[in-house]
Parts: sequence; structure tokens; C-alpha cells
Amino acid sequence: MFARIYQPAPNAMQSGRANTRHWVLEFPKGGTRTIDPLTGTYRSTDVTGQLDLKFDTMEAAVAYAKARNIPHKVIAPKAVKRIHRSYSDNFAYDRKQPWTH
Repeated sequence: MFARIYQPAPNAMQSGRANTRHWVLEFPKGGTRTIDPLTGTYRSTDVTGQLDLKFDTMEAAVAYAKARNIPHKVIAPKAVKRIHRSYSDNFAYDRKQPWTH
């Protein structure tokens, strides 16, 4: 299994871009998962499946993976299409979409 290096996508429900500038090194989920008889939740002996490392640049994440002989795969970020509008555009006379209120 390969570790993934990617840049997280922004939240679809928010217009902000917080926490999307960094790169994440995510280890594969591995090991055997068993059910804890007391709580009924899953438990695992593999700690790296719960670990995500954050880096400022993609090059830093790749250098970290190469220095520790971690097989990795870099996933390119997808471009986000943004429509820039102001509040006053909702009331424009030549509005392209009809107002349904």
C-alpha cells in the first residue's frame, strides 16, 4: 500500500479557504481491526492508520517520505471553480437567473 500525499479540498459548505494551503501525508489504513467487547467500537494495533502529517509544501512531504523509505503516491489538487459575486448582484436588473421569491 502507498501513503497518499495530497492537498485537501475546501469544504463545499463554506466559501473560506482555511486549512487548504498545506499538504497532507496520509498513511494507509492497515492492520487487523477487532471489535472491543466492552465498548463495541473497533480497535487496531496499527497506529500509522490514525496518523496524518501536515507539510507546508509538496516537496517537503515527498522529501519526508523518501527519507524514511515510505512508498508514496502524489495526488494533484483539483482546480476549484469559484463564482465571484457581490450581494448587490442578487438584485441586478439584468440578472441571468430568475429570482424565485
